[in-house]
Amino acid sequence: MPSSADAERAIAPPRPSLPPSSIPSPLPDFATRVVAWQATHGRSELPWQNTRDPYRVWLSEVMLQQTQVATVLGYFARFLERFPDVAALAAGSEDEVLGLWSGLGYYSRARNMHCCAQEVVARFGGTFPRTAVELATLPGIGRSTAAAIAAFCFGERVAILDGNVKRVLTRVLGFAGDMSSAAQERALWDIAGQLLPPEGERAAISRYTQGVMDLGATVCLPRKPACIICPVDDVCAARLEGDPERYPVKTRKLKRSAQSLWMLEARDAAGRVWLEKRPASGVWAGLHAPPMFDSRDALLDALPSAARATVIDEPAFVAVMTHKDLHIHPVAVALDGTASLAARDGRWLSPGEWTVLGLPATIRKRLEGI
Repeated sequence: MPSSADAERAIAPPRPSLPPSSIPSPLPDFATRVVAWQATHGRSELPWQNTRDPYRVWLSEVMLQQTQVATVLGYFARFLERFPDVAALAAGSEDEVLGLWSGLGYYSRARNMHCCAQEVVARFGGTFPRTAVELATLPGIGRSTAAAIAAFCFGERVAILDGNVKRVLTRVLGFAGDMSSAAQERALWDIAGQLLPPEGERAAISRYTQGVMDLGATVCLPRKPACIICPVDDVCAARLEGDPERYPVKTRKLKRSAQSLWMLEARDAAGRVWLEKRPASGVWAGLHAPPMFDSRDALLDALPSAARATVIDEPAFVAVMTHKDLHIHPVAVALDGTASLAARDGRWLSPGEWTVLGLPATIRKRLEGI
């Protein structure tokens, strides 16, 4: 049974959001506090910090979208080893980029990153532009990522507003505007700009930007925030209200769907597997995977008649994606390696060949375990 506090919270009307031009009076020293805290308690040991190289900062910003730091560290090092600069990345193949990305998820990030590198070379001579406005014209670089690069590398006085920063600012300000609303997000952008250190303090801009990100990542957590060690806890509206986890407010929920697919696991006597490149849009766009079918009958129709006697139905499994659950029904079959599947644009690949391709993490683990 919900507590009386829970019931009261459920029926409480939302607080009005702050007007863009109004910052509560206790916050004039917000930037100063964040800068001082970052210098003594913030993160400084990550490989993409303490550099003004826009390539490394950009690479880290893209990888860190929807991904934890601990996961990104290994991928970041491997990318730099293979693609040490933007020119090398632009010259690489999409398959190789996706292969190195395999396991990070959200593969559109990798495809956009590759396109972005090519545009930096083609449009800007291999040198990243120095302003957030120009950076945001590149593929896959949104407003917040552009601002992060411009602030860290070029000292531009421009605000970022990634997920961590939204959480910090909405809580400190008591900003109850619905972040599902574009108008409310624009209002928060305006306030974020007003909270920045003064114009001309280039070093402070970089440290402040890192500081608000660090606060969200290490202190102002989505659940059980460590308010007791926060440098702005005494002026934080959410803490004073006693309910920090209420912020940020976002009413629109993602609708999950489900889809069933039959996956053909075809192997030949040499242990090669038949893989094909997925379409440019849809599930696992642009990645390599075994052939997928909407029904078992459609899968069987693609097989040579003689091979149908070797069919084995394996246990189904679920691949969890951002907005969808894929119910995969694997069907194993032994085929002659000289044969091709009817009307399928794929090829036979040995383990040494398919391991370097871009594969969905679910498929890679399955192929490695068979």
